Amino acid sequence: MTPLVLLPGMMCDARLFAPQIAAFSAGRAVQVAPIGGADTIAALAQDVLAHAPPHFALAGLSMGGIVAMEVIRQAPDRVLGLALLDTNPKAENAAVAAQRDPQIASVQAGRLASVMREEMKPNYLTDGPRRADILDLCMAMAHSLGAQVFINQSRALQSRPDQQDTLHGVTCPTLILCGRDDALCPVARHDLMHGLVVGSTLQVIENAGHLPTLEQPEQTTAALAHWLERIDG
Repeated sequence: MTPLVLLPGMMCDARLFAPQIAAFSAGRAVQVAPIGGADTIAALAQDVLAHAPPHFALAGLSMGGIVAMEVIRQAPDRVLGLALLDTNPKAENAAVAAQRDPQIASVQAGRLASVMREEMKPNYLTDGPRRADILDLCMAMAHSLGAQVFINQSRALQSRPDQQDTLHGVTCPTLILCGRDDALCPVARHDLMHGLVVGSTLQVIENAGHLPTLEQPEQTTAALAHWLERIDG
């Protein structure tokens, strides 16, 4: 079985993929790579590659997907399959990049919890019976990772490159997946990526926002399982 490397979103850890890890780890090696130790996307991708198996399937959600695109740009021969979840291939919008500076300043002043609670968490999820629990988990993950990871990730996102040319060159089995109600990375962004990657599969998960791995875990896991079957051959 092909090893699977998972890249979580901003201020998230392995708990973002808990249902998928439970489903896949009995039959294959599953590794969750942290992406908070540097402040550029290129350096974060280099760190992932330094600790990943020689060849692997790669799945990233949100910022994890942004790093995943840089990983396959740097080492296309090592990535046997690519899954991009609720992410964005474009460079940071100038207005969004500018908004990050006051957020970084607030976090440096000790207000990580308020930045997450007031400016980030409300954008993540659609309405649903588990929304409050998932938002609480997001806060717990952010608290565990801490202020420096927030600062590093924010700066990396500000300066991230456009990866549309990278996607145009991807030839491995590729899954493009998002929640129907994702306000941060809308369906149109995933239509764009689907068009760039020849032969890719596009899956839109109903009744999910930015974190379908937790909001609709069974549907998301099923889509990833089908993608992994294609890679394993």
